[in-house]
Amino acid sequence: MSYMSRLGIHIGWLLQERERDCPCMTYYGPRCKKNKIVSLEGTATVEGETFQRSLLAAQLANTNKNGKKAGTDAPPVNLGWDSHKPVEKAPDSLVRPGDGPDGNYPMRARFEQMIREAQISITDAIEKIDGTATFQEDSWIRANGGGGMSRVLRDGKVFEKAGVNLSVVYGSMPQEALQAATERGVDRAKGMAPGERVPFFACGLSCVMHPRNPFCPTMHFNYRYFETDGGVWWFGGGTDITPSYLNLDDMKHFHGTYKEVCDRHDTEFYPKFKAWADRYFQIPHRNETRGLGGIFFDDLNDRDPEELFQFAKDAVNSVVTAYGPIIEAHKDDPFTELNKQWQQMRRGRYVEFNLVYDRGTVFGLKTGGRIESILMSLPETARWEYDHRPEPGSPEAEIMDAFKNAREWV
Repeated sequence: MSYMSRLGIHIGWLLQERERDCPCMTYYGPRCKKNKIVSLEGTATVEGETFQRSLLAAQLANTNKNGKKAGTDAPPVNLGWDSHKPVEKAPDSLVRPGDGPDGNYPMRARFEQMIREAQISITDAIEKIDGTATFQEDSWIRANGGGGMSRVLRDGKVFEKAGVNLSVVYGSMPQEALQAATERGVDRAKGMAPGERVPFFACGLSCVMHPRNPFCPTMHFNYRYFETDGGVWWFGGGTDITPSYLNLDDMKHFHGTYKEVCDRHDTEFYPKFKAWADRYFQIPHRNETRGLGGIFFDDLNDRDPEELFQFAKDAVNSVVTAYGPIIEAHKDDPFTELNKQWQQMRRGRYVEFNLVYDRGTVFGLKTGGRIESILMSLPETARWEYDHRPEPGSPEAEIMDAFKNAREWV
């Protein structure tokens, strides 16, 4: 739902559980024999309890074991609904001056510049495909640094709604959340007092596009970079597709494009990240996926950051190549009222996943992110029918099988 910009609220990435002692709380994830939570990397089983637990940890992080509160100059845990100041035009960079290319954290400015360029090129391409509507841009800044730019297109000829959001966030997190975020054997809070919050930086670009025609699939992507002042860093993201009707050529093109992207950097990336997407976009209460996947990765820090930066850059700049031809091929396809109703029901599934399971959305709603950016991912219209079952042998039943049974497309 895409958080973000939803990224502004993707502190939820930190809640990716690693194996650790199980707290005495209801938890739906798998457990090991010693009653420890098994790693949920890449799954969609990060529920409300996890977010509530982290929020409690964040509150406790304001006070150390001796009851002493953290310093007043510490970055906020809750960004606050009113912490976003609208501006006519975003500054040339939303990264703090000391973090620039010649500063202490050069990757921060490089990643922001890369996704700014991607935001412009992607929205320009989508405007050309739509032919009538244009993107409205809203910009904002925050007093403690950072800010964002939301670009949203509405009521177009091809797209009912499309949004591409950029966000730069400076904040802090409890040490417990940081420890849950990575598996690297390092002291991530070295030199910090118990309960002291860990300052972090997050930067990312997210997008959701909802076309009018039921034979044109919805598309989502998110690419992000995360770093703590203590030197812990990682990349995350992915691109996925959500069709209402199955077209094998479309799926071969979309997945084939991202396999080529992955293979240019590591031939193990595509099978790993494709399977990760299939797991992450599960809707457990429906026993089906939101769509037909793509690639998804998080906590990626297993090699030189320059290599991962180039991979993220290649992936985000391949969005139009992977998605644009599919929309061009089907934007004028004839459709019936039944086709439209089915598309609306699949959008309902999209809403269910984003509001119940998407880490960034749920955490953003609980921590005061920019609400318009958080909910940008939702379609303008959706539909729910009681106990709806597609007719056996119908095109709707055909794609339902793909939602319930993951397939290999290339």
